[in-house]
Amino acid sequence: MDERNLSILSAFKEAFGSEPSVWVRAPGRVDLMGSHTDYNLGYVLTLPISRDTVIAARPRTDGVVRLRSVAMGAEDSFPIDAIEPAKPGDWTSYVRGVAAVLKEEGYKLTGLDGVIDTTIPLRSGLSSSAALECAVAVLFRELGGWQMEPARMAQLCQRAENQYAGVNCGILDQFSSCAGQAGCALLLDCRDLSIRQVRLAPGMSIVICDTRAKRSLAGSEYDERRADCELGAKLMGVASLRDSSLEQLESYKGTLSDQVMRRCRFILEENARVLALAEALTAGNREAIKNLFAESFRGAAELYEITAPAMHAMIQAMNAAPGVIGARQAGAGFGGCMVALVEESCVVAFSKSVYAEYQKSTGTEPQIYAVDAVEGAGAIEF
Repeated sequence: MDERNLSILSAFKEAFGSEPSVWVRAPGRVDLMGSHTDYNLGYVLTLPISRDTVIAARPRTDGVVRLRSVAMGAEDSFPIDAIEPAKPGDWTSYVRGVAAVLKEEGYKLTGLDGVIDTTIPLRSGLSSSAALECAVAVLFRELGGWQMEPARMAQLCQRAENQYAGVNCGILDQFSSCAGQAGCALLLDCRDLSIRQVRLAPGMSIVICDTRAKRSLAGSEYDERRADCELGAKLMGVASLRDSSLEQLESYKGTLSDQVMRRCRFILEENARVLALAEALTAGNREAIKNLFAESFRGAAELYEITAPAMHAMIQAMNAAPGVIGARQAGAGFGGCMVALVEESCVVAFSKSVYAEYQKSTGTEPQIYAVDAVEGAGAIEF
């Protein structure tokens, strides 16, 4: 065991007086391209990252689930036979939601004692909630002795977040966490959930740049953006924006409001950028990567309006740093983390430069760290 897992073990012994018998993990994710395209049934280029949520647990025979969250400094307890919903957005809603959905689908659930630890910064756009959901689902699977395909698990965890956490998210976060492939980005088709592995050309690293500007999606402008896209698709007579084109969108000028036009344009252009970036990453085409990242951030700011002052300060610091190949937003926007592709030999210099420039311009200390692509959610063997 490494230092982190030894700390989790110690916390478990303190909380429950014995040792855990099952360990599971689920990674966070960063989208390299594809902001808000998932709920429009488009494409996303996503990377399951080496920041994860770990749960150490042991089964109980009385059907009660007891969990302690290290990050939240809080506990939750509920009986499987009578799962009461938690307050939407509270960390317990993700746990209870997954348990409730699995129960609705007829899966055998076992009571448990568990300690949750995460290295994913909360409310930062790296899918800490999806990682928690997927880790909980894997835990119930391991204790219950049943099997489930990653795509099915992702769909059920998404349903839990939609119905019990109050976030009308697409499939991206949960699918990334469940279906990750070590060393690869995933080109995800959000309509049929097919994936293609995309390997980055040698010499490039992924660096997360956390603005430390927290964000919350439940009941926020996220829902307004989704509603605009759905209205645009409806008025154009298509099932989703995936079925439209820029040419068709132009033909509806005057029919769609300016705001709906801008939202739809961003999604259609972003979808095309996802496919272009997949090719550029494999080929190591630095110039194409730079342009695609810049176009994505520009569209996020001007068309989809999901940026925040902290993000503009960060993009300036990232683009001015040594070794940067491309920089853009990550997740849903509105603050949180951003992502850069950086020359492997310049990661340290890049990180120091971004830290100094961002702190100077905002007075806030950012968090800058490189990540690797990792396997999806599963059990941990020691």
